[in-house]
Amino acid sequence: MAQRTRRLRQELTNIPNLLTYGRIAVIPLLLSLVAHDSPANCMWAAVLYSVAGITDVLDGFLARLSNQVSMIGKFLDPLADKLYVLLLMVALVPLGRMPVWVVGVALTRELAVTGLRAIAAGEGLIISASDSAKMKTTFQLIGNVGLLLHYRYTLGILGRPIDFDFHNIGMVFVYISLLLSVVSGVRYFMGFLAAIEKQES
Repeated sequence: MAQRTRRLRQELTNIPNLLTYGRIAVIPLLLSLVAHDSPANCMWAAVLYSVAGITDVLDGFLARLSNQVSMIGKFLDPLADKLYVLLLMVALVPLGRMPVWVVGVALTRELAVTGLRAIAAGEGLIISASDSAKMKTTFQLIGNVGLLLHYRYTLGILGRPIDFDFHNIGMVFVYISLLLSVVSGVRYFMGFLAAIEKQES
């Protein structure tokens, strides 16, 4: 019992999981910055969101590198991802930066895949993330950063002023991520059916 408690304490306080806690903890600050819309707040929100995205990659890398992959981390990491991505998308709707239907499709996909994984786990099956799902997350991150920046900025590149409309750039990445989201969702479903068929054969 004491050994199990000690192991649980170590899992709760290891560096990868602490990074995940941090990603969840910054969500209220991120949403507050978005709610108080201004160019400065949007810039800081984009920076905060980008840092959170980097920790998402970093915590998984550190967990594998230090052999600290845990059941708590496997649960909290995807939960943190869904929270800070989907809550941001919802927060951008009232500002006119995110179409409601896009949020609906993204939310439906996440709930469907989560439910499918729960059913698969009940059957003793593990459905690993597909390449399209990982690409979806990358495009989603870049797209949301663009929507956070939102405004048109003129940047000097090679001595020449170039206008960047970050909202339109962000929407391109969001639409690509939405397509990849649907594709990966279909692949999860097909993978589940294939695993069930293999198990029964």
